Amino acid sequence: MASDRQSLAERNRKLAAEIHKPSWRERIRSSILRTWARLPRPTRARAEPGRILLIRPDHLGDLLFMTPALRALRRARPDDDITLLVGPWGAGVMAAYSQPQRILTLPFPGFTRAPGSHAIWMPYLLASKWAAKLRKLRIETAVIMRPDHWWGALLAYMAGIPNRIGYKLPDVEPFLTTPIPFEPAHAVRLNARVLEHWTGVLTDEQLELTYPVDPIDRAYIKGYLGEWGVADGEPVVVIHPGSGRAVKLWRVDGWIEVANALADLLGARIVLTGGEHETEMTNRIAAGLKGKPVRAAGDTDIGQLAALFSRASLVLGPDSGPLHLAVAVGTPTVHLYGPADPAQFGPWGDPARHRVVASDIGCRPCGILDWGADDLANHPCVRDITPSAVIDAAIAALEGRE
Repeated sequence: MASDRQSLAERNRKLAAEIHKPSWRERIRSSILRTWARLPRPTRARAEPGRILLIRPDHLGDLLFMTPALRALRRARPDDDITLLVGPWGAGVMAAYSQPQRILTLPFPGFTRAPGSHAIWMPYLLASKWAAKLRKLRIETAVIMRPDHWWGALLAYMAGIPNRIGYKLPDVEPFLTTPIPFEPAHAVRLNARVLEHWTGVLTDEQLELTYPVDPIDRAYIKGYLGEWGVADGEPVVVIHPGSGRAVKLWRVDGWIEVANALADLLGARIVLTGGEHETEMTNRIAAGLKGKPVRAAGDTDIGQLAALFSRASLVLGPDSGPLHLAVAVGTPTVHLYGPADPAQFGPWGDPARHRVVASDIGCRPCGILDWGADDLANHPCVRDITPSAVIDAAIAALEGRE
């Protein structure tokens, strides 16, 4: 059995190495971008000193990882005019924070699922359209917050922004004026490093991950839980079983065993959260639980979810943005990790209170979130995790012990 597991891990390592190689389309794109960067530069935009544009196309977890650096930037440059450019999916997340003067949204290529967004010419047409808009803001410096975001670097270049900071990666560097050497690190630290031009070197203690919970959302959750018969002060354990990729999901029967054990051990009500598209999964889990779980999937926006997490004694789930939201509101957490590397994308907080559980299979972390037509049974890095390991991690997180 051990030899079969080793063979599977070796197979997956070889497949992952092939997937990580640039495709023919990516090689052509790289050639086009290098040629583009050697052409006569666009007209330099009229810039006003202190106007900074931060470009971050990602979703919930990566946006949260940016906020400690954003807060440090505001402390270092209190009088600067800071604009944040995010996807429409990120506006609600960032609206809770006061650091940027303004938040602009655009449907970033590669991050949107809008019809026609994958046409080969669309990224370049969209860059041309938005470059014209950005020129009107008279930005002095653009910062490409995502290390490999070549499109954001191209956009800043086409907009004629005079100072462009980002990481020294192949498709990004040609469009930068200040390339920062890239060294692997946790995403929170990578966000901070690219702003050190203004902030200086920041310690982990200066990069605290927080999310401000609105009192209105707290009141809503109090009423919502009351409608489910949850009394004030009654212990609550939240399980958020969904994740953006099938390979990162755990087994339904595993969640049932863990939920029932924690309900008995803690005398807690179980709350199941998720998006509307995850109600079928949460309903299957609920069907196997003792007592009356709260089925909250599809019932909360980001602010309300944060308030629910802050009310909980513990939040558990696979690697996902909502789990980082739970960390940000200060609730102990348990994270099940598979293909992603916790050293780069794990919980940013006290490791005694925020526990990572992972399989010991030799091919993880592979960094592959979509295996295409390959059978998911060949990628058991999350499903191999045992309920006992999750329960042990939950108790340890609640006790805050090393």
